Amino acid sequence: MAIRKSNCMRLPFTKAGFDTEHAIKILREKSILLHDKSDLDLLIEKLGDANIVMLGEASHGTHEYYTWRSYISRKLIEKKNFNFMAVEGDWPDCYQLNLYIKSLRKESENAFDVLKQFNRWPTWMWANWEIVALAEWLKKHNQSYPQNKVGFFGLDVYSLWESLYAIMDYLSKVDKTAYEKAQTAFTCFEPYKEDEHSYALATRLVPEICEDEVVDLLKEIQRKIPIYDSGKENVFSTEQNALIAVNAEKYYRAMVRGDGESWNVRDTHMMETLERLLEFHGPNSKAIIWAHNTHIGDASATDMADEGMYNIGELARKKYGNDVALVGFGSYRGSVIAGTSGGAPMQVMEVPNGRENSWEYLLHNASGENKLLFTNDLPDEIFSHHIGHRAIGVVYHPQRERYGNYVPSLLPQRYDAFIFLDETTALHPLHIHPHSNEMPETYPFGM
Repeated sequence: MAIRKSNCMRLPFTKAGFDTEHAIKILREKSILLHDKSDLDLLIEKLGDANIVMLGEASHGTHEYYTWRSYISRKLIEKKNFNFMAVEGDWPDCYQLNLYIKSLRKESENAFDVLKQFNRWPTWMWANWEIVALAEWLKKHNQSYPQNKVGFFGLDVYSLWESLYAIMDYLSKVDKTAYEKAQTAFTCFEPYKEDEHSYALATRLVPEICEDEVVDLLKEIQRKIPIYDSGKENVFSTEQNALIAVNAEKYYRAMVRGDGESWNVRDTHMMETLERLLEFHGPNSKAIIWAHNTHIGDASATDMADEGMYNIGELARKKYGNDVALVGFGSYRGSVIAGTSGGAPMQVMEVPNGRENSWEYLLHNASGENKLLFTNDLPDEIFSHHIGHRAIGVVYHPQRERYGNYVPSLLPQRYDAFIFLDETTALHPLHIHPHSNEMPETYPFGM
């Protein structure tokens, strides 16, 4: 899909200088209404021309974002031969799901058992019924295509201790010398009792406390890779865990400074992981990425750029150009799973109506129906303005939306396509049962 570029101007989040009624009229004319799954056929055909498709979400706790992305992903795998999925999740956990869908774990297990082991807060992001359904479909698909199995991997950088544990477990069996280096790195982090924040705060007094240890470990593993013979993918995973240890240590050091550097470290790691996965899967490999809109929607088309921040969507566009397709998601109202603070119990929260003159408001007023936009269809003279676009994180306070939660965005520049769902509902976590004890319907359009 072609990348849209144009000149733009920044306007406040008000009607000043912006013709709201005309914008709503244009959105009404340019929207493709989504009544059932066949209305996505044109999108899937266009996405299939790209090698990298990034599917966003406006929250980490919305049922429809997961199910609609699942449907699109399944069609891209079935019809367009995409090779793997990579998500905004931890590598060690997602790698266990990857082994499951490739039938490389115990036959008695099911996706529920594997996902129930995702214990890092916010557990609901991946330990949910929607992902159970997708994982079981992926396993069944892979059983039908044993020579070309689709993978499932994590892009994120948070799993410092989990990655170190995985490295030590692997090296204890194949390389005693490298195992000793892994123990040295682990011992360096041990005083912080697997608390990233404690380590981050300690670096204020003693910068780069454990940097040398994790860098030495990565170098040792990379030096020994040619002699490891425990399976190509297992060796790749061990190197990836060592890379995570290096970048996670860097991320937690940057986090205490409170600027955009830690964000950039994280998204640079996501991009590096994507590049490694594409190389691992071979020439012309094709990737489906799931992450929040703030990661996959080109940051240069938002006010994030003012803070020097960038993301995987922007980095991928710069490197791969038209081989990348960015698809954003949003909704006008509904409910969501989130917490009131980091580590707080998850709960179902109301998502209020989109704020006046936001993208959500404009799209709702264009018609209270689900719709698809191809952003190249939107005229520059109307939409070359930064307009608020809702972003809900794992920590959420609906009553404070008037003060935040909206990212000023040039939507036509931020995405190649945008799916608007007028009203959405909360995700279905495995670790609690906010809806019922029954497995819910997990695919859109009643599928």
